[in-house]
Amino acid sequence: MSDGKKMTSSRRHHLKSLMLQIAASWIEQEKKDIVAAKETYMAETCPSPDVSGDQAALMEICKKIHASLDKIDDVRYDIEAKVQKADKEIEDLKMKVVELAGVKKPALKKVRMSADAMLQALLGGKHKVTMDLRANLKQVKKEVKEEVADAGDWRKNIEDKADRKKMFETS
Repeated sequence: MSDGKKMTSSRRHHLKSLMLQIAASWIEQEKKDIVAAKETYMAETCPSPDVSGDQAALMEICKKIHASLDKIDDVRYDIEAKVQKADKEIEDLKMKVVELAGVKKPALKKVRMSADAMLQALLGGKHKVTMDLRANLKQVKKEVKEEVADAGDWRKNIEDKADRKKMFETS
């Protein structure tokens, strides 16, 4: 698949189906192995009782089985109690972690507010605050500068020069 060569869809589909078949066979084999392991464990730990004999022997076997069941129930109850206690401790520790971390702040959204609305929200409704930032500004008069005559406006320049010439001639 190097050099930009791609696999055809039929080839990819074929390989995918082969992989699924192999995986299915592995799962089946795993199930068979689990069943075999259970059977060997039961054969080792729980041999089948010998039921041949008189009634007294069978009663003795039943009493032994009941005693072992009682022991198993006691152990199961103790383990359940330990698990419940551990679960409660875990829950308490989770609550302590949440308390130590504090309340998680939600993500805030941007809200467009004027300065007056923001001050009113901060100071409360009883305070009437107006924040007109332009009211306290100093008034400045702009001086209009004389525009420099453009080179393209030659008529204006000629008229200005003619006026000057007349000023000198009269004196």
